[in-house]
Amino acid sequence: MPGGEAPGAGPEPVVSGLRSAVYTVPTDAPEGDGTLTWDSTTMVLAQVHAGSTTGLGYTYGAAATAQVIERQLADVVTGRSAWDVPAINEAMNRAVRNAGRPGLVAGAVSAVDIALWDLKARLLDLPLARLLGSTRAVVPVYGSGGFTTYDALQQDRQLRSWTEEQGLGRVKIKIGESWGTAEQRDRERMAAARGSVGDGPELYVDANGAYSHKQAVRLGPHLEEYGVTWFEEPVSSDDLTGLALTRRAVRADVTAGEYGYTLPYFAAMLDAGAVDCLQADVTRCGGITVWLKAAALAEARGTQISGHCAPHLHAHAAVAVPNVRHLEWFHDHVRVEELMFDGTLDPAGGTLRPGVSGAPGLGLTLRCEAAQRYRTA
Repeated sequence: MPGGEAPGAGPEPVVSGLRSAVYTVPTDAPEGDGTLTWDSTTMVLAQVHAGSTTGLGYTYGAAATAQVIERQLADVVTGRSAWDVPAINEAMNRAVRNAGRPGLVAGAVSAVDIALWDLKARLLDLPLARLLGSTRAVVPVYGSGGFTTYDALQQDRQLRSWTEEQGLGRVKIKIGESWGTAEQRDRERMAAARGSVGDGPELYVDANGAYSHKQAVRLGPHLEEYGVTWFEEPVSSDDLTGLALTRRAVRADVTAGEYGYTLPYFAAMLDAGAVDCLQADVTRCGGITVWLKAAALAEARGTQISGHCAPHLHAHAAVAVPNVRHLEWFHDHVRVEELMFDGTLDPAGGTLRPGVSGAPGLGLTLRCEAAQRYRTA
């Protein structure tokens, strides 16, 4: 096998190094949601080595995440068997206990965990989907963007590009503008979005926690009027009671979970009856190791899971679980990933087919020269 031996066939490949890099990519237009605006996106890349083989993973967040990778995790990971990714994940979690596990530390652990899975699959010369084992060949995606900073023409152009050019059957816009103080414009933008895509495609909205639960409930009839079937973070994802109250009052599926940094967070959200579909982000929750566990928690409660953002990192894990609903084809991250890597996936027809190329691991190769112009650390 390239770079090492198969498990049980000879000396075990050992993780010989861990490095990080930070890349900041300007957005192609000002972007915003209900609670935040931004003009650039920062990717923190982790690369793990075993002999001549390198695995990559990444997260989106503060540049300081790279310091956690270099100073908190490198010594923990180096010298361990590249086959035992869950064991390394557990060791990383124990090592960062006093550093503060949620937030950017969790992002660092996630990026390294993803890189370790990529490394293991490359050592075995297998697509990661084959290593994990597939329950399906394809995974659905939905187009995601529709930022509150967009004017009517920008929103219409983006929605039509997904539905008419790429054949996506699900699209999402941001609402909750200015912390929920622009409800009229939210309703106008939903109406415009339905007009752009027609009656066929599913229409989703994401408030990013901008509303109170009473506001979210009052919006319910307008969601029905425009055929909205997915109401993401109508209130703060930490307000499990508010999510559950909203869920009982509106017909659209209420979803949340993207800010889950630990497995108990997802268990609490499910136990509270707070969501119709659990969201989990592989770049935040602890990597592929923990994302698969979150999917199992949801499956045990008869609930589906959706991968939040970073579609090229979610795709291989998503086909491995039977209860995945879809992945988020997020404009920001798709643009960054297509700039940074060769081997990106094609969402034509509304699905991704990870592993179909036969390329090992995640199938991604860093475009070093193209990426260098965005490197900040």
